[in-house]
Amino acid sequence: MKNSRILASAVALAFASPVAFSAASPEVASLREEIQQLRAQYEKRLAELEQRLVSQHTAPVAAPTQTASTGKGFNPEISLTLQGQYRRMKDIDERHISGFAALADHDHDHGGGERGFSLDHTELVLAANIDSHYRGLVNFGIADDEVEVEEAWFQTTGLGHGLTLRGGRFLSSIGYLNAQHAHAWDFADAPLMYTALFGEHANYGNDGLQLKWVLPTDLFAEVGVEIGRGAKFPGTDRDVNGIGSSAIFAHLGGDVGSSHSWRAGLSYLNARAADRHSHFEDVGGEEVTGDFTGRSRMWIADAVWKWAPDGNAGARALTLQAEFFQRREDGDLSCEGEAGSACATAVDSDYRTRQRGWYAQAVYKFHPQWRVGLRHDRLDPGTRDYGDNNANIARENHTPKRNSVMVDWSPSEFSRLRLQLARDQSMAGETDNQLWLQYVMSLGAHGAHSF
Repeated sequence: MKNSRILASAVALAFASPVAFSAASPEVASLREEIQQLRAQYEKRLAELEQRLVSQHTAPVAAPTQTASTGKGFNPEISLTLQGQYRRMKDIDERHISGFAALADHDHDHGGGERGFSLDHTELVLAANIDSHYRGLVNFGIADDEVEVEEAWFQTTGLGHGLTLRGGRFLSSIGYLNAQHAHAWDFADAPLMYTALFGEHANYGNDGLQLKWVLPTDLFAEVGVEIGRGAKFPGTDRDVNGIGSSAIFAHLGGDVGSSHSWRAGLSYLNARAADRHSHFEDVGGEEVTGDFTGRSRMWIADAVWKWAPDGNAGARALTLQAEFFQRREDGDLSCEGEAGSACATAVDSDYRTRQRGWYAQAVYKFHPQWRVGLRHDRLDPGTRDYGDNNANIARENHTPKRNSVMVDWSPSEFSRLRLQLARDQSMAGETDNQLWLQYVMSLGAHGAHSF
């Protein structure tokens, strides 16, 4: 208000006559002094503002405040899969598949020899994105009161061009069923061919590296290569600096109309074994141990066809699935046995086998919560040449086979109850009619299964 009065007086003073200035010189002098003070104040404030503006332009940008890292940043996806069953089957000592070598260090069991109620394979999985470049996963398998690291790997997320690199411990991508864990199977047990090829766990895992390439084509097409330690059956842990096993695979798939889809694949696995302990039966019916050193090679062909009305598998769906394998093993065999057996004195000889087998299954969802399935397994022991040990080791003329039928109820994607009946003729001279009651329960995060 005071500044306005001074400004008005200054304007009036500018238009005043010289006479007026003379008459009121003391008052004019006072007014001029106030104007000078006001001008000085404005100039001072203007200089301060200019200085602040210059300082803001020249001052360095403050670095963002670094927040201390805490454990709250670890927020993985966690899932727990519970499995258990009741099994009714014959009491058979040393179950095995006739004509196929079984690991001497493990039970001869291709579907679980425990009768009655038992806790089956339980899995605990932790997975998360590590950063913008990698994802990690660890899968703990719990069975027979033991904890095993089934998988523990990292995988790239940003290589581009359809490439993915995985390193650590992982299930191989050979075949179709091998990369699936037990809770994702359509039946309570694995096909006979997987037990014959890979032992009691019925899949092949490896410590090493895997490189996949999804081709930029209209059809789904992927190729991959794996190298690793090769410690699992049919190989052994040779404790060497080199590569113990290698694998290559190719998969092709696509859609036929809006209701059909398919996938087919070819795979090859090359593994090396040193003193691989296996059980055999000598010509007198006694159990003997054979130590194999050599090379195991196998080829697998797989095919899957799926049908769902307009691609909606929620209400009805049909899945046809089949795999075929051929395995060749070449090397040396050392046969040993207890006193009285044909191999009581160790006998070294050549070892050469050519074996094959297959399975085919159909699973039909006739209701959103109900499925029924049928599976047939058949193996061919093929050619088994034990060299000098042909006179010591028995070669059973038996074709292992099995028929299974199942029905399961899944009230949600997290729970499943299954009834399975099987007629198992995988052992020479034995026909085992089996009954399974199984539950599969999933807790927590649960990703979608592969095609």
